[in-house]
Amino acid sequence: MITEEFVDYLKNTRKMSENTIEAYRRDIDAYARFLAERDKDLDGATNTDVVAYLMDLKAGGKSKSTVNRKLASLRIFYKYMMSTGLVQTDPTEEIRSPKIARKDIDFLSYEDVIRLLDAPDNSIKGKRDKALFEVLYATGIRVSEIIEMKLRDVNLHMGFVSCSGTHGRARIVPMGVPAQNALKDYLDHSRKIMMKNQEPDDPDGMLFVNYLGDPMTRQGFWKILKQYAEKAGIEEKLTPQTLRNSFAMHMVQNGIDIKSLQELMGHEDITATQVYFGETRNRIKDVYDRCHPRAR
Repeated sequence: MITEEFVDYLKNTRKMSENTIEAYRRDIDAYARFLAERDKDLDGATNTDVVAYLMDLKAGGKSKSTVNRKLASLRIFYKYMMSTGLVQTDPTEEIRSPKIARKDIDFLSYEDVIRLLDAPDNSIKGKRDKALFEVLYATGIRVSEIIEMKLRDVNLHMGFVSCSGTHGRARIVPMGVPAQNALKDYLDHSRKIMMKNQEPDDPDGMLFVNYLGDPMTRQGFWKILKQYAEKAGIEEKLTPQTLRNSFAMHMVQNGIDIKSLQELMGHEDITATQVYFGETRNRIKDVYDRCHPRAR
């Protein structure tokens, strides 16, 4: 089947994660069902069919962002179809994506990040939480990636962590000296105690654990983050994504290029990375308009 060949292409050539591949499969299957109702096949669809499908999604109450995502899936699918000679024309050409109102990106100032990183005390739990925050801000990885990270995914000697690709691109991400030091302090003085009767040096053991030696949960991390935000006096709404955004925005402000940031963030699609550069340009324009005597 064409869909299965496309899935093999995403997996073996594009090296996409299982979650991303499954999302593409769902999008293409839904589109194929729509075409079947119009007595059409995937390789016989026209520009009119694609437009009708998008209009059907909109009429069904789908958001602009959802419609955009499904259109992006079709574009990649038909690009593959063109490259393999399965179709001669791309029915997604010249179809514009629905415009989405820009949303501000929530991120912390560097000063607020430092206040958060300094909030944990020197207790067993405090050393763990300090390491958690330092590694998250140093690497910009997702909270799902850090709570699923295993001991073998960390190389303190070389200063990097490895992400498996379950939640995005598989990649190796460097981390700075403060994060390395905080992680070493946690491993040497807290994790072994938290592991209790379990084998603390098992390379397949979870990196971050709770007091029972069990893996941390997303809910547990949210609770911890909220407690320290209050302790640090951070009034802005603070979520795990806020820390990830802070990593990205601070890197952009200091001159990182878009391809490097895409690799560090583990984005499959570079458009997800472009958001941070657009946000920086908008903020610079706001500052210019406010500060330059001849801006207006």
